[in-house]
Amino acid sequence: MERNDIIDFKALEKELQAALTADEKYKRENAAKLRAVEQRVASYEEFRGIVLASHLKPLERKDKIGGKRTVPWNCHAIQGRTSLDETIEISQEKTLLQPETSAEFYRDWRRYLRSGPERYQALLQLGGPKLGHLFQTDVGFGLLGELLVVLADHVRSVDRSVVLEILHSLAGTGRFTLNLSLMSHVERESCRGLFQKLQAMGAPRPMKEGLSQEKQGREEQPGGLQEEERLLQELLGLYQVD
Repeated sequence: MERNDIIDFKALEKELQAALTADEKYKRENAAKLRAVEQRVASYEEFRGIVLASHLKPLERKDKIGGKRTVPWNCHAIQGRTSLDETIEISQEKTLLQPETSAEFYRDWRRYLRSGPERYQALLQLGGPKLGHLFQTDVGFGLLGELLVVLADHVRSVDRSVVLEILHSLAGTGRFTLNLSLMSHVERESCRGLFQKLQAMGAPRPMKEGLSQEKQGREEQPGGLQEEERLLQELLGLYQVD
């Protein structure tokens, strides 16, 4: 058997586990949606909350009464923790986000990235192509809105091209239109605000004295910027921004 014909069983196992995790998540969320419809929830927010909490399991009797608590109710009440312990814990949380599957991204997004700036930097670090690969099947219920809110709250002019690339990759993921339609009103407003900021970042500068409008346009519209503007117009349609 040649070297290229050797099967990487570890890679296959990892790929299978990721597929099983994604399938389990899809079935769990779909069952939660059906329960929410049967319960005739009063609002979209209640419906969304049921789906987002679908991974939670009810406490058993032993967890409520007389059971051994492996996790303290109030971690801040623990005495005897040294500053070294806290420093190590923080340094572990600050490690670079390097998910290989969508399940790993969900885990790290919830567990390690606590603040908006941290989440924004993680998105920039991963970039559009990586995010598109992670979520090629589906971004996941509720996550698309979260990503757009983070981008809207922290976008900077220097990151404009990277953010546009991220938005383009997300728009190419599975069930994008459905996930877009399920966003809350607040998330929709954040999405609209994000595109308004991106448009303002690409707005033409005041006319320079002695230059015609056409000549100044050529000076300030290099190929890269023209491509960004074309992409922005395409994204406005994909994200259904008025």
